[in-house]
Amino acid sequence: MVQPVRVDYQITGEGPALFMTHGVGARRQVWDGVIARLAPHFRCISYDLRGHGASEGATAPLGLDEFAADLEALRAELGIEQAHFVGHSLGGMIVPTYARTHPQHVKSLGLICTAAFRSPEAKANGAKFVEKLYAEGMPGILDTMLGRWFTDEFRRDHPEVVEMRKQQMLNADQRVYRETYKVFATTDMGPWLHEITAPTLVTTGEFDPGCNPALNEKIAAALPRSELVILPALRHSVLVEAPDLVASLLLRFLQSVEARPGVPA
Repeated sequence: MVQPVRVDYQITGEGPALFMTHGVGARRQVWDGVIARLAPHFRCISYDLRGHGASEGATAPLGLDEFAADLEALRAELGIEQAHFVGHSLGGMIVPTYARTHPQHVKSLGLICTAAFRSPEAKANGAKFVEKLYAEGMPGILDTMLGRWFTDEFRRDHPEVVEMRKQQMLNADQRVYRETYKVFATTDMGPWLHEITAPTLVTTGEFDPGCNPALNEKIAAALPRSELVILPALRHSVLVEAPDLVASLLLRFLQSVEARPGVPA
C-alpha cells in the first residue's frame, strides 16, 4: 500500500485548477516564470515532489506510484474535484501515471520534455548513466547535465542562472536525486499511454537530447487525444529558458479545453 507524504505547495492565481509537477532535483519555483503569465487565468498549484525542496519524504520510497499518490493526496486536501495537470521531465511521467489511476479528476494533461519508447541503445545508455551517478555522485555528472539542459547561448548570457541551478543540484539530497533519477531513466510508460483518454499537449525542445522530438512524436501518437508542438532551438530546461513561450502554449491549450462543451468549471 503506497503511503502518501505531505508536500510543500503554493497556490497562485484564480480560475480553473492547474497542478504543476517538476522534474528530478528541481523545486516548485522552476514554474514561477510560467505561473506569472498563467495566474490571471488559472489557479496554479505548484509543489515540491517528495524528498525535494520543503516536502517530506526524503527517507521514503521513491517511484511513480508514490509520486502520483502524493499528488492525489494534495488534490484531496485542497478539495478540488477536477483539474488540469502539467508536468516537466519526470513530472511528465508522473501526471499520466496519476491520470491512469484517477481519470475522473483529470481535465487535461501537459507533458513537457519527457520520454517514453526509448530504444534499447538509449535504455542501455541511461542505465550506464545511472551507474555513473551512483559511483561518482553529483560532481561526476553535473557538467553533462548542464549541457543537456541549457543552450550554449543561454549559458553564455545567463551564467548566474546556470550557477544557481548548479548549486541547487550540489546541495540536493543525494539519495533522493539518485533514486529519483533512476526512476526517470529506467521507466517506460509507453506500454500503457494508449489508456490515457484526457486531452494531452505534448511538447519538447528541438534539441533536447534525452527527451527528443522523435520520442515525443511516439508519445503523441500513442495518446488518443494529443497535440504535439516542438519548441524551436531549445534543449531541456524550457521552463527556465523560455517561460513565456511555454506559458503561451499552455494558455492556448488549456483555454481550448475549457471552452469545450461538458468541461466542468
